[in-house]
Amino acid sequence: MAEECTHDCSSCSSNCSEKKQSLIEQLNQYSKINKKIIAVVSGKGGVGKTFITTSIACALNEKGYKVGILDADITGPSVPKMFGIHEKALGNSDGILPNMTKNGIKVMSSNLILDDEETPVLWRGPIMAGIVKQFWTDVVWGELDYLLIDMPPGTGDIPLTVFQSIPVDEIVIVTSPQDLVSMIVGKACNMAKAMNLKVLGLVENYSYLVCPDCGKKVNIFGNSKIDEVAMKHRCKVIDQIPIMPSINELVNTEKFETISHSYVSKIVDAIH
Repeated sequence: MAEECTHDCSSCSSNCSEKKQSLIEQLNQYSKINKKIIAVVSGKGGVGKTFITTSIACALNEKGYKVGILDADITGPSVPKMFGIHEKALGNSDGILPNMTKNGIKVMSSNLILDDEETPVLWRGPIMAGIVKQFWTDVVWGELDYLLIDMPPGTGDIPLTVFQSIPVDEIVIVTSPQDLVSMIVGKACNMAKAMNLKVLGLVENYSYLVCPDCGKKVNIFGNSKIDEVAMKHRCKVIDQIPIMPSINELVNTEKFETISHSYVSKIVDAIH
């Protein structure tokens, strides 16, 4: 009589088709990540996820670390714009070469392989998922200390592909102080749990505005609920980032790397 299956493949001597296989893709042979792969996620768009991702990258770079950004937001790629990168990515016999920011951060994004950076991405889910995999398997990242992945909002095909194909160490969840925050954070946390991912913590962006005249904190979006949300979902709050209008001007003039990014120092410390 056949032994009843316990679904514990590690102790099973049977050669059956139900054995689980890792879906992790092989990193490009000319690439190496020495420390961590961090995915920056959000349950919805418009919370400043790319801003947080690029700020962390700059802050790590300022500390002397070698950093790369994989822009997995295929239909809304904005990482190159943050750094003023407009040149197309090139390649050689080793693979695709990421573009470099002025301060040496390596960037790979769908905007760097399009004929025009304003061309809309009209690809179906499987094609976009394949492109994300190629950014991991075919891009010559070289030797990095940290690879940051700027995720698309939500919990659809691309996040699933990233978390199944790339060995992400930790995720940072970015949110904002609005009424829907609990539900949105809940979706991101439950996705992480389902994928066996470690949640480093929550970052509340657009948390408040500092009045330029009196220095008083103004809660533009109402009082923050981040602490109770974190407690509900058993996460920690890493930091609350204020609205900084001056940063927007730096992005528009392609001078984002010219300032100190110490405002994300708590996030960087948590990553260490």
